Amino acid sequence: MSTVSGIKHWIGTGSPWVWLSAGMVSLNLVMVFGLLALIAFRGLGHFWPAEVVSFELQPENGEPRVLLGSVVDEEQVTAQRVRDTGVEVPDNIELVTRYLIKVGNRDVTGADFVWINELEILSQSVPQDVMVLERDEWGNFYGFLHEVKQQEVASEGDAWSQFQHSLDRKRQLDGEIEEIEKHEIGAINHGMERLRLRKRGLELESNADESKFDEIIAEREALEEKYAGLSTQLAEKYKLINRDQAVVKTVDGTSREIAFADIVRAFRPNEMNWFEKCSHYLAKVWEFVADEPREANTEGGVYPAIFGTVLLVLSMSVFVTPFGVVAAIYLREYANQGLLTRIIRIAVNNLAGVPSVVYGVFGLGFFVYFLGGNIDRLFFPEALPAPTFGTPGLLWSSLTLAILTVPVVIVSTEEGLTRIPRAIREGSLALGATKAETLWRTVLPMATPAMMTGLILSVARAAGEVAPLMMVGVVKLAPSLPLDGNFPYLHLDRKFMHLGFHIYDVGFQSPNVEAARPLVYATALLLIILIVALNIAAIRIRNQLREKYSAGDG
Repeated sequence: MSTVSGIKHWIGTGSPWVWLSAGMVSLNLVMVFGLLALIAFRGLGHFWPAEVVSFELQPENGEPRVLLGSVVDEEQVTAQRVRDTGVEVPDNIELVTRYLIKVGNRDVTGADFVWINELEILSQSVPQDVMVLERDEWGNFYGFLHEVKQQEVASEGDAWSQFQHSLDRKRQLDGEIEEIEKHEIGAINHGMERLRLRKRGLELESNADESKFDEIIAEREALEEKYAGLSTQLAEKYKLINRDQAVVKTVDGTSREIAFADIVRAFRPNEMNWFEKCSHYLAKVWEFVADEPREANTEGGVYPAIFGTVLLVLSMSVFVTPFGVVAAIYLREYANQGLLTRIIRIAVNNLAGVPSVVYGVFGLGFFVYFLGGNIDRLFFPEALPAPTFGTPGLLWSSLTLAILTVPVVIVSTEEGLTRIPRAIREGSLALGATKAETLWRTVLPMATPAMMTGLILSVARAAGEVAPLMMVGVVKLAPSLPLDGNFPYLHLDRKFMHLGFHIYDVGFQSPNVEAARPLVYATALLLIILIVALNIAAIRIRNQLREKYSAGDG
């Protein structure tokens, strides 16, 4: 009985529930950090230069088979499953290991990846001179360098040194071409479009000044002359970049010519030491963060998606913060605390539970079609029937997410206003301040930590939303960033890329699933890091405000 009474006393103290809660919190932390570790391992490991292996396989129909590639994954399957593919398996074997090999050369074999089982492998080796080419199209090429041709003439000397020299030259020309195409010619095209719209606007006026038409013609001729000069420079650089070719051989001895204009990077992973592999790894990670995507988003980087995500969150914050704070101030400080106010609070709380896709439908119907269509008719008639704001874009996406997250800001701000002691308000009024002055100079500064808490929660939710953005502005590949050097610099009408949608597109819409899978993990890790960084910045600001107005806690 003493043992039973002791257990009852222990339960009565509440200690079991404390330990149970601590255990559940620990389990949740282990699960969260385990998930992050899995994402980081599967994502960041993709950029490490893997060893390239040559496999000699059992002949098929009397023909010898040789395979060259990197081992990406392995798994064990039942012997019967292997027998179903036509491979003979001894009766005493129940499980067979098979390997996923990235062989590249999609333009030769038609597939980037192939499965082979251990019973097919006769021998394997690691050739030191094998070369991996990353290309703008057709993915990687695995093979051996034979020679380098410059203007159809084979270069003398070490082929690999000549190859590196030609590749460095090609990269320099790539930078010059990008500067001309994206910046100089891009600015000219933007100016030509603005002149076209100005001319169309004058044509819509009944009494337009003819001299303005002459000014437009003169400006257009100046831009056309500049464009012609840049086009000549561009043609010369393209001629130079297409001058060199690399003659390479596949593992079966087939020769191919690959233009240097199609090569992004080349390396020999089997010859690399640890330092060279680390350097290559960092270069690949930087490319992923700072470059644009290619190969249907399965290669290259995600910089436009990072830029679009950050810009979207910042613009959403600009819209949601004042709207949510003003609504909370009205409900807490000015509205009569009656039935109507209670109904409004219930409605605000219920808005937080509405599925996000519903907000996307609302944004498409109200913001894009109704509001944007009317803005086009009133302020941009010269551009019609092509829409300016009557089409999904950054502005409407920001407003849609602001409507989606405003209940969080309202509730947090109102809670912060409620916690401010009544004596502070009364003391301010007793000293002669008006209610508005008390609110602006005393109450609101003390409530800023609560406002920042609402903003932190709204940023965390908005940064990961995808469903509403698919309707109001996000795209698979944006031709240009919403922020550039052309007036008005911030183009709220443009479509943009987003990390969340990029994960969905690469993971579920990519034609090359095996190539896209590591990028899904890497992009997911990048999105998590971005959300954490935004939240840390907001939390830091909130803590500084809390220290400044710590008197409000009393």
